[in-house]
Parts: sequence; structure tokens; C-alpha cells
Amino acid sequence: MQVKPDQLAASLAKRLHPLYTVHGDDALLTQEACDAIRAAARAAGHSERHVFTVSGAHFDWGSVVGAAQSTSLFSDKQIIEIRVPSGKPGKEGSAALQQLCEALSDDVVTLVHLPRLDGQQSKSAWFLALDAKGISVRVEPVDRRALPAWLAKRLASQSQRVQDGIDGERTLDFVADRVEGHLLAAHQELSKLALLYPAGVLTYAQVEASVLNVARYDVTKLTEAVFAGQVARALRVLDGLQAEDEPLVFMLWTLAEDLRALKRVRDAMGLGKAMAVALGEQRLWSIKERLYEKVLPRLSEHQLAHLVEAASVCDGIIKGLPHPDWPSAPWAAMRRLVLMMLDAMAAPPKASAGGGARHTSHVALRP
Repeated sequence: MQVKPDQLAASLAKRLHPLYTVHGDDALLTQEACDAIRAAARAAGHSERHVFTVSGAHFDWGSVVGAAQSTSLFSDKQIIEIRVPSGKPGKEGSAALQQLCEALSDDVVTLVHLPRLDGQQSKSAWFLALDAKGISVRVEPVDRRALPAWLAKRLASQSQRVQDGIDGERTLDFVADRVEGHLLAAHQELSKLALLYPAGVLTYAQVEASVLNVARYDVTKLTEAVFAGQVARALRVLDGLQAEDEPLVFMLWTLAEDLRALKRVRDAMGLGKAMAVALGEQRLWSIKERLYEKVLPRLSEHQLAHLVEAASVCDGIIKGLPHPDWPSAPWAAMRRLVLMMLDAMAAPPKASAGGGARHTSHVALRP
């Protein structure tokens, strides 16, 4: 049975189940979910704890099954943790997990800790057995739009809050920009505010003076910001990626793949296909599909062709092939491409005198 992380406390208070599965990549949220389960188990008398970390193909699954079945009238209640960092228990592990699911006992609380699972893993026999026989907690990262509300809730838990109105929103946005993509560090920064200032209202000046820039970015956040037309955020993410020395080749490949996919959808629509059909042919995951649906009406065939060509020029610069109309530095060229994409997606294409769509990127003309 699926339970959201914010529903876990209520579920544990209502009943302690013999099997829990926590899966996700965010270190803070998965740790908090596992800590809550352990605390509930200890409160229920499960004082003996065994931890098994699955590493390599030769892991002894027999010891896990044996520990789970070693209860007696005189032994303490147990907590058995099974950590599978790879998310792939293997053939023997799959059989062992399914065996554990068929022999659950109220004297043993089993906690299975997994990373974020892909579609194939979430449909595997062993995970379906875990989900059917116990409680599954799927931990999702907090995206940028939801981060201010998440921060406000965390501040409230330590009896602090920001000012009302625009000033408070500005404060939360400031913190969100500083901690995006790094919730464990966000937790540490909020804890620092609790140590520095008393309970009550925090001002922008207090927060600005205290919160460090600990944000972490990846290229998916860059594409999301570009598609959303968020110029300041896109450039901030790009600067963060440069500071973290992210591989430019991979970044460009990701952006170029998006542009090529958008162009294929636009070309299919030009042949009379509905947008939904054209998007379906690209086999996009749900979030990316929604982003495409939002920007496609703004982009003409001419714009997309122009952006695909620009990505090709940027690729050459990154690989050491200069272009007379482009910056020679690879990161400057990447910045030019990002600005061109932002400019193209900022507004609907202008209609030409002949009735077609025409657009000239103002950003592309900048030195």
C-alpha cells in the first residue's frame, strides 16, 4: 500500500505494520522516513536491530531470511533493515524478498531501503510483493515551485516564520534559491536559523546574513527553467553548473535532444497530426510531456530549425571549432544558446505578412 511521506506519521500512529519499503534518492527525506519507522518500532518494543547492506552478486540472502525467522518466545522483538543501494537485489534477492513477504510476523518489523526506482524495477515481482504486503513510501524530491512552502512548513516546526506578505515571499524565495536541489543542506541551514534567532518572525536581513549558498543543480533543472521562461533562474542554474564543473558535452546533448524532439513534434503537427499524437510518438515521460505542451504553441518551425542549428554551432565550439559570430569560450557559447532558447520561448512567434510564423532571436544578435 502506497503512503506519502507526509502521511507516514499518521499511518504509524494508527498501526505499526510488519513491512515498510522506502524508496527515493533524496537523502534527507528518506532518512527522516526511515527514522520515523525505527522510532515507532522501538516504541512498540522492537529493541533488537539487524542491518543488512546488499553489496555485490555474492551477498548472503540466507542470513537475512534466517534473521527474520529467528524469533522465539523469549527473544526481543526485532527491526531488520535491508538496504539495496543499487535497487537491484538480483535473482536470489528477488526470491528472498518474496519469501520474506510470505512469512511476516508482528515480532519483526522489516524495513527495506531502496533508491529511486525506474519503471522496470517498480513493476518487478519482488517490488510488487513488497508493495502488496506492506507499506511503501515513495520519496520524491521537492521541486523549486514547492520549495518555499516546504521551507515555511519547516520553519513553523521550529516555531519560526517569515514576515507576512511580499517581504515574506521574498525571504522564502531567497532561501529556496540558496538551497535548491540540496534538502539535507537546507535542513542544516534552517537548523542554524533556529540556533541564531529566537522563536518568532525572521526578517529578510536576518536570513540573508545567515543562509549559505548550498544549492545543487543538474541539467534537468536548466531545461525546466528554460521551458518555463524563467530567465534569472535559468542563468543562475547555468552559473551553478559551471561552478560545479558539469560536463558541457552532456549538458549540450540534453538541450539539443529537447530541441530535436520539439522539432520532430512540430514537423509532425505540420503534416496534420494532433499534438497529443505527435508527443506520444516521442515516448516522453509525463513532466517532459507537459513542458513540451506548454512551449510548442510558442515555437514555429523556423524558430526550432534555427535553434537546432545554433546547438550544432555550440557543439562545434565546445569541441574546439570556433564560429566567427559566436563567443570562442565554450561556457559563453552555452550561455548564448540558453539565452536564445529563452528568447524564443518568451512569447508567441510573430506572424509574417505572408501569414506564416517568423521570429528573429534578439539574443542571437548579441556579441
